[in-house]
Amino acid sequence: MGAQLNGGSSRNSGGRGGHRPMSEINVTPFVDVMLVLLVVFMVAAPLLSAGVEINLPDSEASALTDEDNKAIQLFIKKDGQIFIGETKIKEGALLTILGAQTNNDPDRRIYINADEALDYGQVMKVLGSINGAGFRKVALISDPAQ
Repeated sequence: MGAQLNGGSSRNSGGRGGHRPMSEINVTPFVDVMLVLLVVFMVAAPLLSAGVEINLPDSEASALTDEDNKAIQLFIKKDGQIFIGETKIKEGALLTILGAQTNNDPDRRIYINADEALDYGQVMKVLGSINGAGFRKVALISDPAQ
């Protein structure tokens, strides 16, 4: 921890003429590696977002606020497959699973991410069944206009 002030070089210490082993640990390389790992994880973390790859339609709607973070994400792929998060579900089990995840809270937000190539009737069928089950806060998600 401290510096040695013996007035001479370390070669002549104690009359032996050799070097004494250093007992301190150099933490600088360790700190450098940790900082590099921190930067790597900070850059990679946003890329790990969960979801299903779909093409959303463009829209001029305003962006959602941070208070909407507790919403359930529902994905409908262009072939009609329905996902909650990354879990594929059958259409008949949709309302049961939504009820279980929301504790049948009609004010819980549900966001529908439907592929733009999907038939309008399929989206309305899912939207109507969710609304018919009593959920009042259902929104369709789109990409912001470029």
